[in-house]
Amino acid sequence: MSTIQHHKLSRFEVLRRVLFITLGAVLVSVGLEIFLVPNQIIDGGIVGISIISSYLSGVPLGLFLFILNLPFLIIGYKQIGKTFALSTLYGVTVMSIGTFLLHPVPPLTVEPFLASIFGGVILGIGVGMVIRFGGSLDGTEIVAILLNKRLPFSVGETVMFFNLFILGSAGFVYTWDRAMYSLIAYYIAFKMIDLTIEGFDESKAVWIISDEAKEIGAAIMSRLGRGVTYLNGEGGFTGGSKKVIFCVITRLEEAKMKSIVHELDPVAFLAVGNIHDVKGGRFKKRDIH
Repeated sequence: MSTIQHHKLSRFEVLRRVLFITLGAVLVSVGLEIFLVPNQIIDGGIVGISIISSYLSGVPLGLFLFILNLPFLIIGYKQIGKTFALSTLYGVTVMSIGTFLLHPVPPLTVEPFLASIFGGVILGIGVGMVIRFGGSLDGTEIVAILLNKRLPFSVGETVMFFNLFILGSAGFVYTWDRAMYSLIAYYIAFKMIDLTIEGFDESKAVWIISDEAKEIGAAIMSRLGRGVTYLNGEGGFTGGSKKVIFCVITRLEEAKMKSIVHELDPVAFLAVGNIHDVKGGRFKKRDIH
């Protein structure tokens, strides 16, 4: 049996990924330091915990953003893969440095409602851009994916629980009106992420029709650690038999999936759909290296 080789990204693809992850991380830094943090408004996840920790301790926000995200990257290395881990590490590093450099800059508004709206929009676009190009800026999603193997809750439900707890704590640290503004900012950011990456669901169904179906399926199993199902199809125009690959992935793996398919068959038909729930069996994946 032949071994599936791991093909490196081209120089152009690497440059494009670095450029957009950098831009996305910078936008997140702007949303935090120019709008949200000066107005005592927080976001969910590790970012929200970092904002509260920075406020209580006086330690720069960027330091907490980097340190608190690092353990989740190490824990989830086998689950998310090397490329995603490096992309996320780079994005978190840029975001941390960006918040440190922007901290002395005065906020554009001291009106909390305006700060919630514009901060949420800029933050959501930045996070969505990073996710769209194969990275992440928050470790809670990685934890949610890992816990999904052991708990009867979906990834989305786990993330929502974490974020409600974190956003609610803003009421004790600041005031309850700031907690409500934080909920507004979080909701707007959530919607902007959805628009930026065209789908915020944690699971996605993928259908691939290709003459290289076996090779693509083997690469998906080897490089993503996902199981695939081969379906027999028939071309409507030609009447010829076709092999259809079906698999379910997380949204964090979508960029890698598209890269694999394009690499092995640039003219393959690829359809990706959102899934709101996955039931029947266990949505597991093998360790990848």
